[in-house]
Amino acid sequence: MKIKLIQIQDTNEKYLKEGINEYLKRLKKYCKVDIITIKPIKNAKHLSIEELKNKEIQAIKTKLDSRDYVYLLDERGQNPKSIDFAQKIEKISINHPCIAFVIGGAYGFNDAFRKEANDLLSLSKMTFSHQLIRVIFLEQIYRAFSILNGDPYHNED
Repeated sequence: MKIKLIQIQDTNEKYLKEGINEYLKRLKKYCKVDIITIKPIKNAKHLSIEELKNKEIQAIKTKLDSRDYVYLLDERGQNPKSIDFAQKIEKISINHPCIAFVIGGAYGFNDAFRKEANDLLSLSKMTFSHQLIRVIFLEQIYRAFSILNGDPYHNED
């Protein structure tokens, strides 16, 4: 199984990079993870929010393959328990060689792109920075694979 994590702009905080690298290292035994970074849109401050979202989405789409299962990290998405998320990954992997998880820019996605995606996922009703969510989300992917493989990382009561 292959995982793509598509993000806008690189992570620039050292402590976050360390967390990302830790979970990427742990995930190697389960799957291949590619982090794909979209460069910030030039002259973004001169664009309307909708124009900026559209340009970011266009750039994201160039990184997607027609066989990818596209999951947008979006506040409007489902907020599953970790075990349910793991089971969803397992089901998706039967028909799709790659799951592409997309973290949008500061303003998220437009409705058209939400409709094009296969699924929407919310990690919380709270708002996290786009850089911090990368570490949190990679941990959840690692947790999902540890659940699927019966490893003792996850505890369920």
